[in-house]
Amino acid sequence: MSFKDELQQKIDNLNKPKGSLGRLESLALQIGMIQHTLSPTLQHPCHILFGGDHGIEHEGVSLSPREVTWQQMINYGRGGGGVNMFCRQHGFKLRVVDVGVDYEFDPEKYPHIINRKVARGTNNFLHEAAMSEADYQRCMAIGAELVDDCQQEGCNIICFGEMGIGNTSPSSIWMHLMLDLPLEACVGAGSGLNAAGIQHKLEVLQAAVAHYQQSGINSFPPHSRKWTETVIRYFGGFEMVAAIGGMIHAAHLGMVVLVDGFIMTACMLAASRLEPTIMDNAVFGHCGDEGGHQLMLKSMGADPILHLNMRLGEGTGALCAYPIVQSAVNMLNEMDNFQHAEITKYF
Repeated sequence: MSFKDELQQKIDNLNKPKGSLGRLESLALQIGMIQHTLSPTLQHPCHILFGGDHGIEHEGVSLSPREVTWQQMINYGRGGGGVNMFCRQHGFKLRVVDVGVDYEFDPEKYPHIINRKVARGTNNFLHEAAMSEADYQRCMAIGAELVDDCQQEGCNIICFGEMGIGNTSPSSIWMHLMLDLPLEACVGAGSGLNAAGIQHKLEVLQAAVAHYQQSGINSFPPHSRKWTETVIRYFGGFEMVAAIGGMIHAAHLGMVVLVDGFIMTACMLAASRLEPTIMDNAVFGHCGDEGGHQLMLKSMGADPILHLNMRLGEGTGALCAYPIVQSAVNMLNEMDNFQHAEITKYF
């Protein structure tokens, strides 16, 4: 009998009708497989929020002004963000990391912000690559470094969030190119654009993709690793690439990776094109209200836990899903089985 069969047998022999706890059962199986144990645990949950600004924001693709990025990064230190509330509620340690915010944070005034700044925002990908190869590699390493810090504290379940005005734009383009989907199906309202704003955003992104394709910068075979890396760095944000690096390293360390909304799902999509086995460690927290998120999840074969019409980002949807993950693990460890409970097994 394989270990997976053994784990499934334990789940099936809990004193309940077979399959009656639905999604909890598949979650328990996944987490048991990640940790390779019949009795998995969730230890020292951590949440890493990366902040960075985007050159494409200058094209009016977001309702929110650029300064909201640094203002929110400061707000997290006061404990006033949605991410703070959910981290407190569910016992997550929060790390707030500046990898590319267009603002210089005083370390004495804002000691909660970890400084890993690569630059004050990416280039405008309407005209050129958002970042260099060197910056891409640096961001990937920053993500891995922060995950190492969490693992050394005993963390075995982690999630990532983002703060960066304009970051639904690169997410839409990654989705379009990596999944071969029409760009129109990938572009949504972001922080609240109206119909005219969405149309303008779509036209800007169409022009950016056309310029990228005409530039010949990506001559690698489509969907190869080098092709994927070029797509990531041409359009991505520093905070997004750091999250990709963190996700991949967390999976290498055997952690459960809770995935948030549209932007973090796009990061997981990119990560999975670099390291396909990472999907074994990915637990998708929710299906959000941003245009394209449901389609992206479906195209990835992902089964999100919650459907709450959320689109805040920051990692809040993943954090909200954590109690469901806890329930799946508790089910496996605390429910009795038919034999020990002396209940007739009827299937």
